[in-house]
Amino acid sequence: MTDRLAGTESNLQTPSGCPVHAAPGGCPVSTQAQAFDPFAAEYLANPAAALQWSRDQEPVFFSPQLGYWVVSRYEDVKAVFRDNVTFSPSIALERVVPPSDEAMETLKRYNYQMNRTLVNEDEPAHMERRRALMEHFLPENLAAKEDMIRQLTRQKVDAFVDSGRVDLVEAMLWEIPLTVALHFLGVPKEDMDALKEFSVAHTVNTWGKPSPEQQLKVADAVGRFWQYAGTVLEKMRREPDGTGWMHHAIRMNAEIPEVVTDSYLHSMMMAIIVAGHETTSLASTNALKLLLSDRLVWERICKTPELIPNAIEECLRLEGSVVAWRRRATRDTEIAGVAIPAEAKLLIVSASANHDSRHFENGDFLDIYRDSAAEHLTFGYGSHQCMGKNFARLEMRIFIEELSRRLPHMRLSEDQQFSYLPNLAFRGPQQLLVEWDPALNPERSDPALVDRRVSFPIGAPSSKEIARTVRVADITEAADGIRILHLEDPDGLALPAWSPGAHVDLVAGEFSRKYSLCGNPSDPGYTIAVLREDKGRGGSRFIHDKVTKGMTLRLRGPKNYFRLEEEADHHLLIAGGIGITPIIAMADRLKQLGRHYTVHYCGRKRTAMAFAERLLAEHGARAVLHVSEEGSGADLASIVAGCGKSGARIHACGPARLLDSLGELCANLPEGTLRSELFVTDASGAAQPGDTAFEIELEDSDLNLTVPAGQTLLEVVRAAGIDVPSDCEEGLCGSCEVRVLDGGVDHRDRVLSASERAEGGRMMACCSRAKGQKLRLAL
Repeated sequence: MTDRLAGTESNLQTPSGCPVHAAPGGCPVSTQAQAFDPFAAEYLANPAAALQWSRDQEPVFFSPQLGYWVVSRYEDVKAVFRDNVTFSPSIALERVVPPSDEAMETLKRYNYQMNRTLVNEDEPAHMERRRALMEHFLPENLAAKEDMIRQLTRQKVDAFVDSGRVDLVEAMLWEIPLTVALHFLGVPKEDMDALKEFSVAHTVNTWGKPSPEQQLKVADAVGRFWQYAGTVLEKMRREPDGTGWMHHAIRMNAEIPEVVTDSYLHSMMMAIIVAGHETTSLASTNALKLLLSDRLVWERICKTPELIPNAIEECLRLEGSVVAWRRRATRDTEIAGVAIPAEAKLLIVSASANHDSRHFENGDFLDIYRDSAAEHLTFGYGSHQCMGKNFARLEMRIFIEELSRRLPHMRLSEDQQFSYLPNLAFRGPQQLLVEWDPALNPERSDPALVDRRVSFPIGAPSSKEIARTVRVADITEAADGIRILHLEDPDGLALPAWSPGAHVDLVAGEFSRKYSLCGNPSDPGYTIAVLREDKGRGGSRFIHDKVTKGMTLRLRGPKNYFRLEEEADHHLLIAGGIGITPIIAMADRLKQLGRHYTVHYCGRKRTAMAFAERLLAEHGARAVLHVSEEGSGADLASIVAGCGKSGARIHACGPARLLDSLGELCANLPEGTLRSELFVTDASGAAQPGDTAFEIELEDSDLNLTVPAGQTLLEVVRAAGIDVPSDCEEGLCGSCEVRVLDGGVDHRDRVLSASERAEGGRMMACCSRAKGQKLRLAL
């Protein structure tokens, strides 16, 4: 069955009033929601900035101009991606503007019958077809494409390297991805200019807002594209031994015609020619524009090409080529507490979600060392995540590695105006002018440089391998056994800003340890406090005994899994020992905001309590010290009494015994009252005597795997090629959380509350295991 020329057409007329009584704020919708226009120049130039108001104030809103509910925050967009049953992808390729009768007649003349594709297909058909067609996208098969991509790139760079000025889009960033896509598909390289026209027409036809006059021209190009795809498909059918993805699809059509149907082949031929190159072309253009806009960042990449994979992830996060996708609610539901009626249409804006500071610390900042960058949603998430994501990564890495090596002095041409094709889905400048002095080309003095190369593993970069270099600017003493390290970038770059509760991973010698940031978030450098623990694993001893002023260390972060909930009516901050480091930063912030708060700081003796004097001096009566040797130990029961009625939020950091006691005292308080952070685990997350193997069924991937007694669930699913983010891998941070659909969980983390564990709907893949023989997971 066709989808009536790719779907039920959208309704753009402005309703006379609020479309649903449950719209946020009541009827009519808010002024900003009324004014939202995804085709406005401001939005096209920077969709994330244009939706800052939404992320801050109204993360789910109805747009009367568009006729869609708009979702802008990271967790909400990810939740919609995750649930492809409640939120059907069936309207992903629906026209935004209903075609005119004249345009429909034009398409009929070409017998245009675009069917469902992997992008807009519901289950179970989607996963059946995806599994049948996934083989060519596996990392081991993509690795064989590197030499071809590099050769094409070098040929293009050779053609302009001595010119001194070029439009990178015209010179390489459009043609190479299209050539690679055609090669991957097994489609002959024919009439590149026509294919470019077809791709633009397909984008405008599906996601754009063409005028009535433009509709006829677009419809004619789309119709010719449909005929072209059909002609090529028939030619390929006559080549039974042909290579490439489309030949594989044709063979699957012969083997399993009920899954890979005849009409599906024609639709996919047309769709994947576009999908296979346009997003990569735009993403590459966005990335180079972003990197060349920050000279220090570009120069660092030129000097250290090992940074390129993560720099690309950060560019995909900040300036991805995919702005948004569309979904349809199949039932009455809620997103972030907002009622969404059945059949409502959703615009889920990944470009906004990728800037959400609730998930990405300092989310608008370009940080090529950001070890959570690969958690961006530019490739989507869940069962509809882009199959070609690793292909795009491979091409982008080669483009930037070749250009940064051969033209490190390249710069953006001044005074150029960047223009973007008006549409809901894809975004990237239509040209990118760069210039350089050919006399300074490094290959003129070192011809061998042309043939050098740096190869990267296929797939997302490992967060464990991403660390920036910092220099110890100063060392001071904070208290008995506590040293303060002041850290700075060796080249004078400002380190990324951070928010209270954030921490970094400091790599010193062979040790990697987590430390909360405790200075001023607006300072260009970082401040951490390190307690010497003679009975610890050796990291703190190394820092106290070996680290000196002027020494360089490695650092990952900042990251924040202990975020301050600033809007609460009252804040109760509780610190034990060195746990004061995030707590004092929270107190400073609450004082700055003028909030109501109290700080309780517990320690054995005053001389061993870092920042005690500053806390008293700067926070006065709001700060209470509980010093055991002075007989003023903390009565935790009295401290937390009344918190449930007052609507207070408790933030606590300290030793496990302190946090365990608070957990027991707060067990009957409203969910979310207590938030805590612990940087040292006991043995609960490690392998334990008596552990046994268990089976896992991955619902979204249709895989069944075994987790042996000596391995974690995280290790097993990654070995199977499933991307699961992680950070601490000790059950402390919550970044490796996976959704549990069925089965009991042996929880070994320090993240979930007792009620969350009892619900049984999620677990930490790095440490927790099955209670029984099997778990069914949403992966």
